[in-house]
Amino acid sequence: MSTYAIIETGGHQLRVEPGRFYNIHHLASLTSSKLEQNTKILIYRVLMIRRKSDIDIGHPWLKGAVVKGRILHPHLEKKKTIYKMISKKKMRRKSGHRQRSTRFVVDSIFSNGKEIYE
Repeated sequence: MSTYAIIETGGHQLRVEPGRFYNIHHLASLTSSKLEQNTKILIYRVLMIRRKSDIDIGHPWLKGAVVKGRILHPHLEKKKTIYKMISKKKMRRKSGHRQRSTRFVVDSIFSNGKEIYE
């Protein structure tokens, strides 16, 4: 696709395109009770928008740029195991955790109140 935006959310920068879904770890503005299916979200931290050959870069964010989307479902990621072992001391420790993340789909990208088409 020739139209995309780079957003900042959850401490990461993502390259998002309309119609695709993405996993993010933290949605700071939403609590766990509001993370229901088909909840509409607006992301205002848009760093860059590219449409065909035009590129708009913000400093640090673009004013008037919004990425609209909706939550598909919250879920847990694969379990990460941490295994610590000290040789010759018979010390072994195994622990792990599952990171919570939210899958959302990008519906449209707006710049200055106008939807960007491909």
